[in-house]
Amino acid sequence: MSIIEFKMPKMGESISEATIISWLKNVGDYVEAEETILEVATDKVDSEVPAPVSGIITEIRFHKDAIVEVGTVLALIEEKAGSQKLEVGSRKTEEVAKSNIVEVPQTRNSQLATRNSDAFISPLIISIAQKENLSIEELHTIPGSGAEGRLQKSDVFNYLKDRKYPIQSKPTTQNLQPTTSYPKPKINFVEGKDRIVEMDRMRKMIADHMVYSKQTAPHVTSYIEVDVTNLVNWRNENKDNFQAKYNEKLTFTPVFVQAVAKAIVDFPLINVSVDEKNIIVHNDIHIGMATALPNGNLIVPVVRNANNKNLAALAKDVNYLANASRNNKLKPEEIQGSTFTISNVGTFGSLMGTPIINQPEVAILALGIIKKRPEVITTEMGDEIAIRSMMYLSLSFDHRVVDGFLGGSFLRKIGDYLEQFSPLTPEGGI
Repeated sequence: MSIIEFKMPKMGESISEATIISWLKNVGDYVEAEETILEVATDKVDSEVPAPVSGIITEIRFHKDAIVEVGTVLALIEEKAGSQKLEVGSRKTEEVAKSNIVEVPQTRNSQLATRNSDAFISPLIISIAQKENLSIEELHTIPGSGAEGRLQKSDVFNYLKDRKYPIQSKPTTQNLQPTTSYPKPKINFVEGKDRIVEMDRMRKMIADHMVYSKQTAPHVTSYIEVDVTNLVNWRNENKDNFQAKYNEKLTFTPVFVQAVAKAIVDFPLINVSVDEKNIIVHNDIHIGMATALPNGNLIVPVVRNANNKNLAALAKDVNYLANASRNNKLKPEEIQGSTFTISNVGTFGSLMGTPIINQPEVAILALGIIKKRPEVITTEMGDEIAIRSMMYLSLSFDHRVVDGFLGGSFLRKIGDYLEQFSPLTPEGGI
């Protein structure tokens, strides 16, 4: 029998380390190859890690809450004779490790880590920086001793020993907490009737993300009402033929994505991010679609380069991302990099919504329920009352960089595209 090193597997292209959530086996336990024995977390995913071989765990080197770099030996397994080895780091290992991934939205830490695309900063380094009040600019001045100049924990601690005059820091989460003398309201808890439910890890991250957005961006919301009768009629007439031809279900979502992408082309200053006094205008148009998970949490998978895709391609992307979200099969890269987000609150029967901006974007669109009702319309015969399919659109935008004219014009353009929907072919879309 031989001793096999069980190492921390690679979870994604930009992930260099992960935090141990829990071991499902103990020293002395027998495990089967590909049996899940460890749960780990990164700033992007929670994941279950399988055993590389069948055998007995003889040593566990890292325990709960430990932050471990990819490739580090986590445990030793005494291999059972004749067992089939699953190579750590192989494509098969990565597929097995991702088979039960639970996706989570990016936190402020992950945004900070990816703000400068030229230098990756690990979640561990970011947590140290926040405790020591180190800004992102100051981190990038520290020479890294790791592979390809990557910053290591020892580099930061060595820098802190001789640090004299800190570079001006950007606001941290602690800086953003409002100061108030108003006492925290008392919560009435009735023993035996009320119950306490602790937030899971994903809900905590969503909460932090939403609070950060409200504290960072002054939100303004504009509303319009649009007549989507032509769109509804076209979909009803074409959905069966569309599915037969493309093997894809035709929902309203790909049409909404297409309308938003076309409007962004017309108003590119909606497709931006804010970095202090700088406005970063994104060339690519990546549309995030807020999606509810079965457990009630929220995730935002991304339709990439939406402006370059026809309706059939958008329907394929939307259906895949929606199904992957519901089945916890999204990959880390599929929830990153959105430049604008839509939220279809009409799915839950809501007439309209006031969505919170998905940072670091500057606007988000909510789409209300489509309802039939009598409307006054102008025809060649004059004004008439007709049954029309109507819906509300609401756009929340960051008033630091988006004023009322830009926000209102952009929202109206989306409405125009939806009202004027009359494609020549299902492939063409709007």
